[in-house]
Amino acid sequence: MVTKRKIRLGIAGLGRAFSLMMPTLVCDERLVIVAGADPRVEARARFESDFGGRAYNDVEAMCADPNIDVVYVSTPHQYHAQNVAMAAAHKKHILCEKPMALTVDECLAMIASAQNAGVHLLVGHSHSFDGPIRQARGLIETGEFGQVRMLHALDYTDFLFRPRRPEELDTSKGGGIIYNQTPHQVDNIRFLAGGMAKSVRALTGAWDESRGTEGAYSALLTFENGAFANMTYSGYAHFDSNELVDWIAESGQPVDQSRYGAARRALAGKSKDAELALKAQQNYGGDTYTGFDPKNPKLPGERYHQNFGLLVASCDHGDLRPTSKGVAVYGNFERRFDPLPTRPVPRMEVIDELWDAVVHDIAPMHDGRWGLATMEVCFAILQSAREGREIALHHQVATPSVAAYEKRARG
Repeated sequence: MVTKRKIRLGIAGLGRAFSLMMPTLVCDERLVIVAGADPRVEARARFESDFGGRAYNDVEAMCADPNIDVVYVSTPHQYHAQNVAMAAAHKKHILCEKPMALTVDECLAMIASAQNAGVHLLVGHSHSFDGPIRQARGLIETGEFGQVRMLHALDYTDFLFRPRRPEELDTSKGGGIIYNQTPHQVDNIRFLAGGMAKSVRALTGAWDESRGTEGAYSALLTFENGAFANMTYSGYAHFDSNELVDWIAESGQPVDQSRYGAARRALAGKSKDAELALKAQQNYGGDTYTGFDPKNPKLPGERYHQNFGLLVASCDHGDLRPTSKGVAVYGNFERRFDPLPTRPVPRMEVIDELWDAVVHDIAPMHDGRWGLATMEVCFAILQSAREGREIALHHQVATPSVAAYEKRARG
């Protein structure tokens, strides 16, 4: 793709989310990073060196910059709502990291802010942007396999034992797996099942006093169309479910199996202060930061689509299993594999929706209402586990038609 126009990005929060999105933001030629905001001096200094853009210590001041088209909100979760309001007030389109916010009311306020300002709000990255997930939804939309009846999502990682700041282990501030990892599973399940979830019954696990937040959950999610889904996640750094998906990591790169236990070993014997220092050192701008280098933007040689563990959608006439290489199809009488080539840039699907929204004024599939519907399920998981009952849902929206969206966007 060759384009003269570039979307000018301002980055609100130069932390881990920004680091993970950096290959996309740097390598997709439809974008240019022109400004960043972060309270950390070392992050601002590195940003100015890496990008030559202006670095602010205040998000609202950056939002007022007239050279910005889109604000990418990648600040800590508890600041998403106010940062989105700041960007909207300055008539900037918004790409907001998941989790969208920490309450339904915050999500509703973010949607209203964007609508009142006449700007687009896109919530992501989540894994329902991934090409194989959209490919599977497209197969469902053809009607070849009948109705979606049952879905199963399973993921076991080392999430809880990566270096964390205190608020990342505090559920009330958006810490733990329910705010950080569950939105990916819920997004995938809702996207494939049609979106209109009906109720949730869940249990959560917080089994390590040193981490202090939910590290595991299992939930039964029902849908208005009769479909139901089981979702399970554990971040306790024991079993690695990459074993079930061809040893391809969430990032789409092959897993180095020799590193089993590395996350726990890195924290072993460390005090909370030492863990915080390790986090700071490894973060963007830190002394030991080894992430993507925008001055030498090389993508991994062996790379596949991202994944989020094992996912199977059972339909009337077959099962569909999205993988990092395409979709495995298990029909009534045949088994086949529909491959999907990787895109030139990882997470490029996020920028496709952003570009269509900003340049062509096409409402994104992953808009604020979609983000709210996903977060409502996450909030309900916590509520169900605490109260020991099924929780009804009230803010759900249908999955947009992939075929119709592609026709609007590419036609």
